[in-house]
This record gives sequence, structure tokens and C-alpha cells, in this order.
Amino acid sequence: MGKRYGFAALVLSFVLFSTVFSARGDGLLRIGLKKRKLNQINRLSETLGSKEGGSLRDSNNLAGVNGDSGTDIIALKNYLDAQYFGEIGIGTPPQKFTVIFDTGSSNLWVPSSKCYFSVACLFHSKYKSSRSSSYKKNGKSAAIHYGTGSISGFFSQDYVQLGNLVVKDQDFIEATKEPGITFLAAKFDGILGLGFQEISVGNAVPVWYNMVNQGLVKDPVFSFWLNRKGDEEDGGELVFGGVDPTHFKGEHTYVPVTQKGYWQFDMGEVLIGGETTGFCSGGCSAIADSGTSLLAGPTTVVTLINHAIGATGVVSQECKSVVSLYGKTILEMLLSKEEPKRICSRIGLCSSDGTRDVSMIIESVVDKDSNKKSYGLHDEMCTACQMAVVWMQNQLKRNETEEKILDYINELCDRIPSPMGESAVDCSVLSSMPNVSFTIGGKSFDLTPEQYVLKVGEGDAAQCISGFTALDVPPPRGPLWILGDVFMGQYHTVFDYGNLKVGFAEAA
Repeated sequence: MGKRYGFAALVLSFVLFSTVFSARGDGLLRIGLKKRKLNQINRLSETLGSKEGGSLRDSNNLAGVNGDSGTDIIALKNYLDAQYFGEIGIGTPPQKFTVIFDTGSSNLWVPSSKCYFSVACLFHSKYKSSRSSSYKKNGKSAAIHYGTGSISGFFSQDYVQLGNLVVKDQDFIEATKEPGITFLAAKFDGILGLGFQEISVGNAVPVWYNMVNQGLVKDPVFSFWLNRKGDEEDGGELVFGGVDPTHFKGEHTYVPVTQKGYWQFDMGEVLIGGETTGFCSGGCSAIADSGTSLLAGPTTVVTLINHAIGATGVVSQECKSVVSLYGKTILEMLLSKEEPKRICSRIGLCSSDGTRDVSMIIESVVDKDSNKKSYGLHDEMCTACQMAVVWMQNQLKRNETEEKILDYINELCDRIPSPMGESAVDCSVLSSMPNVSFTIGGKSFDLTPEQYVLKVGEGDAAQCISGFTALDVPPPRGPLWILGDVFMGQYHTVFDYGNLKVGFAEAA
């Protein structure tokens, strides 16, 4: 498989609380977790990009099981609706680690006792192979490079425990280096990927595959319920082997997985306040990603959304320059029925028909040259021109005048998200913001302002952040939407491995 794309969670200040174990008459073991409201925000952005054979973006969970029922239920910890994660055990006897359960990646990694020179390792649990009777040496080197940090180390093999369920002979990465402030401040120790083996570093068999292959779950299905109610203790649940009917309403809408790697599927139009953006009229691809806190999409549409909700990003001088110098020309070419994709190359701002890589990427490398270059955001004038073409197309459909169109495009330039992706909104005007909807399987999935805005703090000290962040993935992989916790928190999500499909239903 080629490059992988993704985006990492916005990390907020948080406090870890104790876990509470509980069993119910249905034969499932649940591990309850507590949470608390916090008043401060600490924006450490792990800006996730892609991993070559690696992961999409990181984040989340904790475990409970009943071996006789064929179902494993993992309770999730919720930090300010921004991160969900929990606890697993590795080795015999099990050594405990807090991990993110990430459907956007496929490897399991935790810090190693051989991590000597990374400060981040000093603040996290470390795996000690000498203390495990079930450890088997592998030793193959591995590295995963992120936008704001990286981990590197080597493969090992051991038993992995989730509640009472034990996965035997699981390959995982012992991280010996964790550079960057992201891992230093993170409250999780590592990541447990739930994506497909196609994106696994070193082609390691994912934990979920082994759970199925070893007959540990009744059905090849797992599902997420993420609790977005900050005044409740339960952070959510990850269920292996089935679904918990108490956590969704009605029936799920299923769509087939279109490309194995991420849990990727086809998505229809994106609407703002019930009006189409026009960007996905021909269809878009999307990923259901439990490891992404926010909801990431193409800059062009995210900017439209942030403008509609009054979010404040950064002024893009390149964007304003394009409007000033070429705005009228672009309008004239659109009116003359020039093919939109060719306009920016025709006026000399793009070197081709506009197909180019403007993604933020994370490379995952196993035994490869560490000097391999990551792609980055480049050719800003070309990018700005392409966005302007899309925006102008939408305005022309509404029969707006030239003056109004150019004024509107200049306003949009002011709403382009900051380089790290966040855009602030006014907490006092949530009631006046429009709903934002995503069409999946012919059904509209709505998000209200209260659902897509992350609010931290109380009263005058409250801070609000738009749940929409920009990430551009070029064709043929993109345009790509990453439906993270902002979306999955409202819609209970089923990952059906046996039938290769993803399902969404209103969370209860």
C-alpha cells in the first residue's frame, strides 16, 4: 500500500482517574471509568499525517471480557471529549499500559525498558521483557514518524491481555525513542491499532486479527460508543465481538469498506445548514477514526464551515493575493465554461491540472532509510487558487454578483484554519450556528453546534474550539474526510470485519 494520511488528536489538559470494575448479568465484564470537568486547555497538537504501512492518527480505551461469551467489553476514558483510551496488559504476568485504541492505525506499541535517552519514557510505563515468561525475542527494527514527534524501536512478541481475554504471541513494537513534546505530555503510554494489516508497520499481524484467528470473539465485529456527556463518569465502551444495544437508537446505516487499510468508505455531500457545499457532489472518501479527536476534511470545505460558524483562523496572504490579482479572471473563465480543474494551471499558478500533493503526511518506516523525506504543504498560491475556484463555483450557482463573490472569497481567506488546524469560536453564539451534515449511505447524519464545538471551562473563562480541522489529501486517495471522535461521539459505530462494512446509528 502507498502513503497513509491522517491527523492526530488535539490534546487537552486532563487528569487520570481510577477505574472501577463491574459485571452485569449478560455475561459481559465492564470496566467503569471516571472523569471530571477541567478548566484549562493545553493545545499540544499531534498533527497526524500519514504512515506508509503505518497508522492514521492516534487516540483511545480500557478492557473487560468474559471468555465464555465471546465478547470483550472495554470501557473508555474520556478526557474533555478529546481523547478516549484505557488499559491493557502485556506479558506474563501482565504489565499494565494505558493505550489509545485507534482504528486509523494497525500496530501496537508501548515504551520499552530499553528507552534510556527519551525524557518521555521517564513519565510512562515501560515494558520489561525480562519480567515476562511468555516473551519471545524478535528484534526487527521499526520506526514511526509523526509531524511533531516520532517513535522508534524494535519488534517483540508476547501475550496481550484485554480484561480476561488473552491474545497469544502478539507482535508489537518496543519504543526505545520517543522524541518530541507530544509524547512527553501525553497521558497514554502507547497505541493499539485496529486498522487493517495492509497499513501495519513491518506487516505485523494486528491485535484484532489475532483475536479473531485465535477464536477469542464470537463474531468478527467490534463497536465504539463514545460518551460525550461531560457530567457522567462513563467515558464510553469498546466492544469486541459484537455490539451493546443499550448504546444506540434505531438501526445502523451500513456502507462497504472501499479500500482496506483504514476503515474507508464512500461518503456523499456535506451540507451546512441544510445547503450543499457542492464539494462532494461527485462523492468523497471518508474514514471512521477513533484515534482522531476532531473531524478533519479538505481545507476548501472546512474553511466554508468555519466561515458559517464564525470560527477565527489565520489570514492567508496567498489567498488574498490570488483574489486580488486573479479573482476576476477566474470568474470570467468559470462563466466561459472553462473546466474548473484546469483554470489554475491556465493562469500559471499550478504546474499541471491541479492534481498535486498538498497533504500533511506521516511516514511509517520499517528498516528503511530514515532520511526519506515527508511531503508537506507547498505551492501555496496554487492551493489558494484551487480553493478560490471551488468557492466561486458555489457562489455562481447562487447567482451572486461579481462584487459580492469577491468580497465573500476574501472573507473566506480570513477563515482558513491556523497551521496547526485549530479555529476558535465564540461560546456565546452556539445557538445561532448552523448544523453541519454528512451524507452516508443515502442518510443524512447531522451535527449540532453543541456537538461539533469543544467547550473547555465554565462561564467567562470558557474557551470553544471548532471541531473541524483542515487536512488535504490529493487524488486518488482523496479528497478524504476523517470522521473522528466529534462524529463518532454522536453516532455509535460498528466495524464489521467479517463483512467489510462500517455502520452508524444515533448514540444513546
